[in-house]
Amino acid sequence: MRPAPADVPRVTTQTLQNMKAEGVPIAMFTAYDYTSARLFDQAGVDVLLVGDSASNVMAGHETTLPITLDQMIYHAQCVIRAIQRALVVVDLPFGSYQGNSKEALASAIRVMKEAEAHAVKLEGGHDVLPTVNRIISAGIPVMGHLGLLPQSIHNYGTYKVRAREEDEAARLVEEAQALEEAGCFALVLEKIPSALGKRVSEALDIPTIGIGAGADCDGQVLVSHDALGLTTDFNPRFVRRFARLDKTITEAVQAYVNSVRTRSFPNKDESYE
Repeated sequence: MRPAPADVPRVTTQTLQNMKAEGVPIAMFTAYDYTSARLFDQAGVDVLLVGDSASNVMAGHETTLPITLDQMIYHAQCVIRAIQRALVVVDLPFGSYQGNSKEALASAIRVMKEAEAHAVKLEGGHDVLPTVNRIISAGIPVMGHLGLLPQSIHNYGTYKVRAREEDEAARLVEEAQALEEAGCFALVLEKIPSALGKRVSEALDIPTIGIGAGADCDGQVLVSHDALGLTTDFNPRFVRRFARLDKTITEAVQAYVNSVRTRSFPNKDESYE
């Protein structure tokens, strides 16, 4: 008897396919370091995304564009060392795949060899199909990404919801189907109307992972720093804060500082004879 998809000892791309088929929602979370990834993995997260959002939450940049391939590989290496169960997907950063498919394949190979990741993710539709085909032909699993594309934010000029109009929505569905036909094992849908998220999810055999795309996607992803309340200056509608660790950490550090100031730390039991 096959185990329930969410209870497998190791999550693979096939696990995600089984989860969609059996109606088990997929939980995806971002991770950038060993300690956090270990906790997220133990908590039962199915997919850990080493996101280029590290550019924002780890390095303090305004956009995802500045982070480099070397930096993404470093973060991925840290995450991979921590996990026992989760599937680890790594974003190909801006500039590492847009030039041509040969460069993109070289970038993906570096991620797989140097970080020992399980898959890569890239943004775009028809424009990246040759790249997707080339990477998959090398045996590297690819997760697609449609809707709002953070790496193209300067082209959009705004973070508003995408594909509200039918022409853009129809194009998104067409591109989603093209990515599936090219061999993508899953697809992230970011900041689109919930009805469109449902429409795409029902049109595809591969799983969809929503972020601001409604509850009918096959799974959901959030940036861990947003969900845990480590960063609170980013407040789109789709973010739910499941904790306020900013307050917890601030209070703990204040208590530490006070203990040092009053010489109550270290006490006798915390010192050596």
